[in-house]
Amino acid sequence: MNRFVCIHGHFYQPARENPWLEAIEIQNSAFPYHDWNERITAECYAANAVSRIWNTEGKIAQLVSNYINMSFDFGPTLLLWMQKYSIEAYEAILEADRLSVARFSGHGSALAQAYNHMILPLANSRDKKTQIIWGIKDFEYRFGRKPEGLWLPESAVDIETLDIMAQLGIGFAILSPGQAQRVRSMGSDAWQDVSDGRIDTGMAYRVSLPSGRVMNLFFYDGSISHALAFEGLLNSGEAFAKRILSAFPDGGSSPRLVHIATDGESYGHHHRGGDMALAHALHYIESNGLAQLINYGGYLAEHPPTHEVEIFENSSWSCAHGVERWRSDCGCNTGAHPGWNQAWRAPLRAALDWLRDAVNPAFEQIAGRLLTDPWAARDDYIDIIVDRSPERVSAFLGRHAARPLGPEDEITVLKLMELQRHAMLMYTSCGWFFDDISGIETIQILQYAGMVLHLADQLYNEIFEPAFLERLEGARSNISEHGNGRIIYEIFVRPAMLGLTTMP
Repeated sequence: MNRFVCIHGHFYQPARENPWLEAIEIQNSAFPYHDWNERITAECYAANAVSRIWNTEGKIAQLVSNYINMSFDFGPTLLLWMQKYSIEAYEAILEADRLSVARFSGHGSALAQAYNHMILPLANSRDKKTQIIWGIKDFEYRFGRKPEGLWLPESAVDIETLDIMAQLGIGFAILSPGQAQRVRSMGSDAWQDVSDGRIDTGMAYRVSLPSGRVMNLFFYDGSISHALAFEGLLNSGEAFAKRILSAFPDGGSSPRLVHIATDGESYGHHHRGGDMALAHALHYIESNGLAQLINYGGYLAEHPPTHEVEIFENSSWSCAHGVERWRSDCGCNTGAHPGWNQAWRAPLRAALDWLRDAVNPAFEQIAGRLLTDPWAARDDYIDIIVDRSPERVSAFLGRHAARPLGPEDEITVLKLMELQRHAMLMYTSCGWFFDDISGIETIQILQYAGMVLHLADQLYNEIFEPAFLERLEGARSNISEHGNGRIIYEIFVRPAMLGLTTMP
C-alpha cells in the first residue's frame, strides 16, 4: 500500500509550579480540579491512554491507547509533573511508545521536545544547545531510547537550531507548510517557489546546513490541521477519517503521506470527546484497509527524501509574522480583548535578556573556581533535574568538580545550576503568547525571574533586582490597576516568594 497516514499530537502545558515550593498551588479556575495540569490530564492525557471505540449499538467495542497509533511529543516539564502526580497516565504513555516501536518496525512514536518550550530562534546559541540537550536527555531517561525527531516549540525554527539538532543526532523535525520557501529535486539546480503554504506536504524533505550536515523535515497538511483545531472536525470520528483520506490524490501510485499536527490537547480538552473521535478515525482507516498508519520515523526509513527544501528562518506555526509574537506587538493575540495592545512584549523580553546577561559573568567566575567547565556542567544538569537522588547528585559533582568539594561548595554548585535552570524557564513561550503582561502565564515566567534574582542575591555580591524592575516599568499593562511589569511583579510575584525561618 502506498497510502500512509500519520497524526501528530503536540502535548504540552507550561510548568505551573511556584519556584519556591516546586509545587502547583490551587488554581481556582481549574475547579473542580486542584489545578490545570490535573484537569487537562483527566480530560486529555489519561483519556487518550484508554480511549473508547463505540459500536453501532452505542456500546463500548474496544478500549485503545491512541498514543500507540499516532505520533506525539510531551513537554518534559509536563512529564516531570505527571511522574509525580499522575503515575498511571505517565506509565501508559511510556508503555505506548514501547509498543509503537514494535508496531512500526523499530521506530517509536514519541518525539523529544526542546526542554521548556523556549522560542529557539530568539535564544542565544548557548541556550539553544542546552535546551536541545536537555530535551534529548530527558527523553532518553523516560523512554529508554534515543529520539529520532524533536518538536520545536511553536515549530519556531532557524538554521542554527537545525544544525545543533543534527549535531546532537536528531534526524527530523515537523514544520507548518507556510515555513517552506522553495524546493527542488535532489541534484537539480531548478528551485520552485512554494511560499504561502504551497509545498507538497505528502513527502519528506531535506535541508542542507552550513556545517555540511542535513536535517529531514516534514511539513504537515495545514488545511486539515486547521479544520481539526478550529472547525469542529472532531465532532465525528468518521468525518475526521474521511477528511484525511480525501487528501490522497485519485489513482496515485507513488508513496504518499497524509499527516497533520495540532496541539494534543485538541483530543479531549479543547474538544470534549476528541480522544474518542481520534480513536474512531484511526480504527476506521485501519480496519477498512484505506491507508496504512505510520509514524514519522517509520515513514522516513522507508521513503527518504527525494527533494531539498529551503525554509523561512525565524518562522513559526502560530504567528503570521514569524516569531514576532514573542518579542513585539505584531498584532497576533487571542482576539478576546479588542483594543488591547501587546507593546509590553518587547520591554519584557529586553528585561529578561538583560537579567540573563547580567548574572552570567558572575556565574562563570564562581562556577569556574569549582567546576572544570561550568557550561558543560549546565548541559549535564538535566541528569539531576530528572532524578534528584543523593547518588545522582554525587555522581554529577564527581564528573564536574575541578577539585574535591566540601559541603558548602557543593551547595554553591547546586544553587548555580538552579539559577541557570530558572534563567531558562523564564523564557517559556507562553509568557508572551497571550494578551496582557498580567496573565497567569506571564506572571509564571516573572516568578522564574524572581528566583534568578533570589539565588543571585545569595551567590553574588552584586544586587540585580533594582535594575531589573526599572526595565520592567516599560512593559505596560492594558489593565489600569496593574500599571506595568514592576507593579505586577510587586503584586503577584513577591508574595509568592518563600523563605526558611528558624524557630526559637
